[in-house]
Amino acid sequence: MLIRRPNDIPSSEITPESVYLNRRTFMGSVAAGAAAALIPGSLAGCESAEGRAIEGGAEQDKLTPFEDVTSYNNFYEFGTDKSDPKRNAGRLRTRPWSVAVEGHVAKPAVYDLEDFVAPHSLEDRTYRLRCVEAWSMVIPWRGFELRRLVERVQPTSAAKYIEFITLHDPEQMPGQRRPIIPWPYNEGLRLDEAMNSLSLLATGLYGQDLPNQNGAPLRLVVPWKYGFKSIKSIVKIRFVERQPATTWMKSAPHEYGFYANVNPEVDHPRWTQKNERRIGELRRRDTLMFNGYAEQVASLYAGMDLRKNY
Repeated sequence: MLIRRPNDIPSSEITPESVYLNRRTFMGSVAAGAAAALIPGSLAGCESAEGRAIEGGAEQDKLTPFEDVTSYNNFYEFGTDKSDPKRNAGRLRTRPWSVAVEGHVAKPAVYDLEDFVAPHSLEDRTYRLRCVEAWSMVIPWRGFELRRLVERVQPTSAAKYIEFITLHDPEQMPGQRRPIIPWPYNEGLRLDEAMNSLSLLATGLYGQDLPNQNGAPLRLVVPWKYGFKSIKSIVKIRFVERQPATTWMKSAPHEYGFYANVNPEVDHPRWTQKNERRIGELRRRDTLMFNGYAEQVASLYAGMDLRKNY
């Protein structure tokens, strides 16, 4: 299996947003994408109107159009329909913004966003992101490796997990006025998962700051896990000793486990995870183990029963 490392794709090879906003170019790229969907992956070209593809298995992955990335979202803080976040997120104020780092670390602090990001060189990485609802996107993110933050705050030997918490402000986030899920939204990783070089704290996509509906101003991206693991609009990061009870574990523990690794052999109780629909494509494609990143992350779960630890 050939899996191209995401950081092999320089930002210069990613088409600027302005190209996508040009209707003629956009319509042409849609037609090209539809035609490419009919060609076996081994024959499809790497270059397209969407930019150079990343590779996973035998298929070529083309970038999801900017308009789809920013208008088809799960972000329950702004509503449960896919179109709600774009419609309702404009009221979110992302400046000023602070991020608290606390728990079992030598250097706890409350950072202004600029101070939080400043010590880290931002880089562009193109990652697949798959939703547990069996749709997926390919997105050029901008951010820095989570492990850089971990090294900076110096966790103690007691820290085994990292918990992330989203802003809770029903005035700005109207979805939080309803008890859809326990607020505020929280997620977690094992410390070794956080230290993997693929784990990204993202501040942008397509070469610009994150739009509000995509998790501005700071979100997590963990590309080998289902999308709900990539928590948005982070205000607190806690280093803890015990595995945190995350939002979807609390809401539906029979459907959502702590690990949330993409595994086509473990179905969701209400639908299959064996295949998926890439947004912008008509056909369905086979789901790849660990979302196509097995080469980089499978060793983290050596010896674990991935049906039990779903």
